Amino acid sequence: MSWWQTFLGFFLPNVLGYGGGPAMIPLLQVQVVKAYHWVSNAQFADALALANVLPGPIATKMAVYVGYQVSGWLGMVLALVATVVPSALALIALLRLLNRYRTADPVRGMTLLVQPVIAVLMVGLTWEFGADAVHHLGWLQSLGIALLALWLMQRRRVHPAFVIAGAFVYGGLVVPWLGAW
Repeated sequence: MSWWQTFLGFFLPNVLGYGGGPAMIPLLQVQVVKAYHWVSNAQFADALALANVLPGPIATKMAVYVGYQVSGWLGMVLALVATVVPSALALIALLRLLNRYRTADPVRGMTLLVQPVIAVLMVGLTWEFGADAVHHLGWLQSLGIALLALWLMQRRRVHPAFVIAGAFVYGGLVVPWLGAW
């Protein structure tokens, strides 16, 4: 197995996978399972499941796993570089371009129009998560958790990471116990 193939096997899906990790996964599966036969479909599915559980970008975790399977430590590094560097360079180039033309009306209009779109997407996501919480916990418990989180962050100035960790502990220890009642 050549190092060039290892690099190319991860470079192409990440360059052509417009839309981030989820859009890149089918392209990566074609490369590593069907084109190069580095891992089986079952191994790919297991790696994908594990990558979804762990924090961070899916593509980098998949690159580390499959790259290591293919060529050991060097394969892992090559797959990781092929996954991260092209996107990082494109982002740097795009940010430089946006910075150069930030006072131009089209660029200002673009950035102003993106803000409400992001806000609407975040409201939709929050609504979805809220509906799921209410479905599993009920209105009273969901409202109580939301109000407690708001009070902790706004009034007590507790860092959101600690509030999230507290909710994680509550969900893991208290909610299953309440469900047993």
